[in-house]
Amino acid sequence: MLKELNMLMFVSLILIIFVMIGVAFFTLLERKVLGYIHLRKGPNKVGLMGTLQPFSDAIKLFCKEHFNPLTSNYLLYYVCPVFSLFLSLVLWMLMPYMSGLYNFKLGLFFLLVCTSMSVYTVMLAGWSSNSNYALLGGLRAVAQTISYEVSLALILLSFVFLINSYSLLDFYYYQMGIWLFFFSMPLCNIWFISCLAETNRSPFDFTEGESELVSGFNVEYGGGGFALIFLSEYSSILFMSMLMCIIFLGSNLNSFMFYVKLILIAFMFIWVRGTLPRYRYDKLMYLAWKSFLPLSLNFLFFYLGLKIFL
Repeated sequence: MLKELNMLMFVSLILIIFVMIGVAFFTLLERKVLGYIHLRKGPNKVGLMGTLQPFSDAIKLFCKEHFNPLTSNYLLYYVCPVFSLFLSLVLWMLMPYMSGLYNFKLGLFFLLVCTSMSVYTVMLAGWSSNSNYALLGGLRAVAQTISYEVSLALILLSFVFLINSYSLLDFYYYQMGIWLFFFSMPLCNIWFISCLAETNRSPFDFTEGESELVSGFNVEYGGGGFALIFLSEYSSILFMSMLMCIIFLGSNLNSFMFYVKLILIAFMFIWVRGTLPRYRYDKLMYLAWKSFLPLSLNFLFFYLGLKIFL
């Protein structure tokens, strides 16, 4: 039993290290792609073609002098970035390995619990720094995240009715013949747009949406605190890309094509950032409650009826 536990911890540590390396090179990919969109070169000085740039940035951020606002709530101010990164890394336990590393049967419930908990870290990070601008950015992020979590949960519930399971491994077995993408293309589009809003990505980056909000809830963070929030955000983007692959595009983790699809979806996050202008805040809320919610509810009842009558 102890040997198995040690093995589990060791494999989990390797997973976390590789996720962090993936995040590092994803930031490099983003800067390169945005550079070419702007008709300029991205990072190309540190290492071969800029490959060491993410590690240089990480060393710079973690070595910077750390300071905290005088009137901040000291404990929460320090804990929130760490807890935010912890939640985004814990989500990676859901990867449906064929070896059965963490394959628990209520994986989708675990996903909803962890994504709901991340709202508290954003809210407390904005509040604890005792800055009006950080608080305003945090409140906007919380309202946006909660709104789009509703449509994400309904989409997941639709597929729960369809495949009669909460386990992500069953999505692989169910899609061995044909991908769910072909059955539910509108839901796939809603899922991708909701993921953009859920991870506070452009064009839904309303935490920093106005000129006076600067950087949103993390405006008072610098150095290590900012680096942890940054890592958390990009880890969530990669995880949402992986989850979209599993749910809509087949999920054979032993296949090379799975990782190609994952990179393509992650690339779409960058592509959207470099292409689309920022949305208007009231339009964002109308989109969530007046468009996505009715459509995802209709699909939910459709799949429920389909399962009952078949």
